[in-house]
Amino acid sequence: MALKRVILEMGAGNDLHGGDYTKAALRAVQDALHHSSLSLIRSLGLDSKTMQVEVTIGVQEPSKVDAAAVKASLPHGQVTVKVVKGGLDVPDDSGTDTAVIASAAVAVRFDLP
Repeated sequence: MALKRVILEMGAGNDLHGGDYTKAALRAVQDALHHSSLSLIRSLGLDSKTMQVEVTIGVQEPSKVDAAAVKASLPHGQVTVKVVKGGLDVPDDSGTDTAVIASAAVAVRFDLP
């Protein structure tokens, strides 16, 4: 058997004030999850505890994302989180505040024949 991707969802999230990369990342993951339904998994009789959930977060400063908090936000499966350079920072006109935009890709894989 081999791991096969059965779901791929993308999402975007932001923190408009304060430059909180984790908050933006969590919102991006929630956005992706709200576009998805696990009915395929239930229809096939698969156990959601055995699914592999691979989360990739893109932000301008990856080291500022609490990957453990992102992992804890996923309700099912065996979760891994990778944070990479991406997303977008938008400073305000005065340069004293930054809006952080994060991108998320959530892939679900099962061990299938």
